Amino acid sequence: MNNTRIYLSLSQESGFEQEYIQKALKTNWITSGGPNVNEFENELQNYFGNQSFIAALNSGTSAIHLALILLGVKEDDEVICQSMTFAASANPILYQKAVPVFVDSETETWNICPENLEIAIKDRIQKGKKPKVIIAVHLYGMPYKIDEVHAIADKYSIPVIEDSAEALGSSYKGKKCGSFGAFGVLSFNGNKIITTSSGGALIANSEVTKDKAIFYASQSKDKAVHYQHSEIGFNYRMSNICAGIGLGQMKILQENVNLRRENHLFYKEIFKEIEEVEFFDDLNEDFFSNYWLNTILLETESQRENLRLAFDNANIECRPLWKPMHLQPLFENYPYYGNKIAEKLFENGLCLPSGSNLTNEDKIRIKEVIHNFFNKVK
Repeated sequence: MNNTRIYLSLSQESGFEQEYIQKALKTNWITSGGPNVNEFENELQNYFGNQSFIAALNSGTSAIHLALILLGVKEDDEVICQSMTFAASANPILYQKAVPVFVDSETETWNICPENLEIAIKDRIQKGKKPKVIIAVHLYGMPYKIDEVHAIADKYSIPVIEDSAEALGSSYKGKKCGSFGAFGVLSFNGNKIITTSSGGALIANSEVTKDKAIFYASQSKDKAVHYQHSEIGFNYRMSNICAGIGLGQMKILQENVNLRRENHLFYKEIFKEIEEVEFFDDLNEDFFSNYWLNTILLETESQRENLRLAFDNANIECRPLWKPMHLQPLFENYPYYGNKIAEKLFENGLCLPSGSNLTNEDKIRIKEVIHNFFNKVK
């Protein structure tokens, strides 16, 4: 049997990318911005609907940073952030010299815990510092508890940045993730549902806000014949070449979501009879995950690590879940509200190969490792 490395999540070429890339080369649009960028933004706006306005950027991290700026976050302001996430969700808070306040997960979606969120808000207000923004994350493509989280945010008039970097194609009650918050954030990194090689997007709720985001992302150039700058700007705009890749990728977005959900069913069937494993699944019919990554919880950290090594010995990549931000050396001295849910997820959780290009042969190899590890009869 082929022993080629099986990776956690690789991009998949649609076959249409070259057309847009060649067009950019022939017209000499080899720079940031350009016709492909405009068209890519329009394609995304059509996907999300009339109330969403898209600014294509060079990363999802840039999108979070611009969202914080547009919401007026400044030095010493406090920003609540889900602890169980990738560092890119939290780093932009420090870019603004603001203070991250981390909140634990709940056990059903693994996302920001509404109960601890309200505890954090009340305590910060009591300490004289009302949080300026909430950053909530759709972890591994699973929607967070949107009704509960946004009810709390509305109660205290705190805007939500919806980190949908892992959730393109996911939805809640039929509405696409990324379109619930004051801003939504997408990532098109090489491991995501679709890719632009690198890149991201900010989802705004008005044309005016989108234009302001693009203004900041394009070095804040004032309207003048010469180069004039009255505000700090950033080099955050997506390149025309990358947007061409994105246009080709949009043609297989739904196909990729379907394939990842098929991967989920593959794993669900395997683990349904393995009592030592808790398989991460949709909470109920309101939650529709793209299953960007399929994940499991094992009984102990050592069991999780032993299974990871068993996969690695078979040349199959698996990884632990994200290490919570409040445990990271960079962030460990900032406020944290919660218990040890995120910590236990990190200790016992494992991400499984979930790319939309997994072959039947890949799945046979994956299944064999699992069955051998748990001593199950094939």
